[in-house]
This record gives sequence, structure tokens and C-alpha cells, in this order.
Amino acid sequence: MFYSIAELVEQATEQYHGSIAELMIATEEELTGRSREEILSIMTKNLDVMKSSVNDGLNDSKSISGLTGGDALKLDNYLKKGKTLSGHFVLSAARNAIAVNEQNAKMGLVCATPTAGSAGCLPAVLTTAIDKLKLGEKEQLDFLFTAGAIGLVIANNASISGAEGGCQAEVGSASAMGAAALVMAAGGTPLQASQATAFVIKNLLGLICDPVAGLVEVPCVKRNAMGATLALVCADMALAGITSKIPVDEVIDAMYQVGSSLPVAHRETAEGGLAITPTGRRYAQEIFGDF
Repeated sequence: MFYSIAELVEQATEQYHGSIAELMIATEEELTGRSREEILSIMTKNLDVMKSSVNDGLNDSKSISGLTGGDALKLDNYLKKGKTLSGHFVLSAARNAIAVNEQNAKMGLVCATPTAGSAGCLPAVLTTAIDKLKLGEKEQLDFLFTAGAIGLVIANNASISGAEGGCQAEVGSASAMGAAALVMAAGGTPLQASQATAFVIKNLLGLICDPVAGLVEVPCVKRNAMGATLALVCADMALAGITSKIPVDEVIDAMYQVGSSLPVAHRETAEGGLAITPTGRRYAQEIFGDF
């Protein structure tokens, strides 16, 4: 069992031949009493849901509120023209993240990783990595176990709740999980994965949670796209050998401190930020009336 990223890195390196995934599987066995086979079976179901949510969200239908829907398909059509600025790998991740969160907004099935509001980040990074790195099923499952290990530490030492810590706790955590898992999938080390985690969180510190009309749609869907693409860049920086001047566990502590100090208006209450702009208020009134 590990309680910090430093412990995670040490144990994965010294006891599990550099595999964060194997450390996480062993931790799951210890915490839940389930067998390895049961744990792998459950994660396989999660994997299937994640991949399906990307495909199912890629259409032009709208959410019940009408606030979101169809943007993933627009980005897909743009990608197919082959004249993108950001490149296929980056924009594929953005498209897939939007698809998952639009699917969530339409009441479709998603895998909350770590929350429904941030459910697009990890599947987006994973599905683009599958194509880029030619990952088999075992490698895909390892990706998710690695992400889970990082998420476990963040949840225990900071927060994964927008209501508690703002969107930094949701999209920030999801993106950090994706970045670390991508590093490992690309052949990096646990230490490099920890650096990618630090890079993501440092760059999203203070990100507020301000859902328009109180719905997990605006700006949540597009924040997942940005979180997924940030994960790619942070993974590359870590693989290049760049390190964080602030240790990752201190970064996670800072995330908790920042989240705790955010005003209530910026913690999923729809009482601040974009939610109280004139247009945000108008959308709320159109959807819910004077309720």
C-alpha cells in the first residue's frame, strides 16, 4: 500500500519491476480482498465502457438542455480535412474527450474517472494512445491501473470533487492520471510518470468549477478537451527528462490548500464564474425558468 506518489514510485520501482500497474493490482487485492482475475475483469468492463463512450458520443445529437452536443463531430470533420494546426494526435484527444462528455450530457453511459464531469480526459488519452503506441489489451489495462494509482493518491491527499476543490480537483486529477499513464505506456519510468503528474496539476491549480445552469456541460465539456491535450504535452515533457522543481507530493498538497481556499461560489454551486455571466444566467432561466 502507498500513501504518497514518492512511496508509489519507490514501491513500483523496487518491488514491481517498474510497473505502477502491478503495484496497483496488488493494492486492490489487499484493499478489496478480490482475486487478480476479478480485478482484471472489472477493469476490462471499465475499459469497454470508456471506448464505447468515445464512439457513442461522436454524433450531432444535442443534450436535453440543448447546451451541448455535436462539437465532437465538428472536430472529427475538421480533422478529416487534414489541415489542422495542432496535429492529428493532439486534436484526436480533444475530439475524444468532447465525445465522452457530450455522451455524459446526453445521459449516456460513461466511466467516471475520477468523476462524470471529468470522464472525458482519461478515455481520450487512452484511445489516442492505443492508436499511436499500438497498445494491446494488457497494455490498455495497465494504462488504467496506472491512472488509478495516481488518482488514489490524489483523492486521499487532496480531492477529486469539484464541490470540494473546484475543477482543478476534477479535470486536474483526471488529466494528471492520464499523463502519468501515458508516460508508462510509452516506456517511461515511475519517476517520469510522477513528474508528468506534477506538471499537469501545477498548470491547473486554481481552476474553478462554475457550471452554467448547474449542469455538467458548459464549460465542462471543453475543459475535458483541454485537460486531455495538456496530459499529452506533460507526458512528453516528462519523457524528455524535464523535472518539476516542486516535488509532486507538495504539488498535490498545494492543490488541496488552493481548493480549500476557493470561495463557495467557485465550487460547483453555479454562483460564480461563467455561471453568473449575463449569458450564463439567461441559459439557466431558459432551461429552468424562475425555479
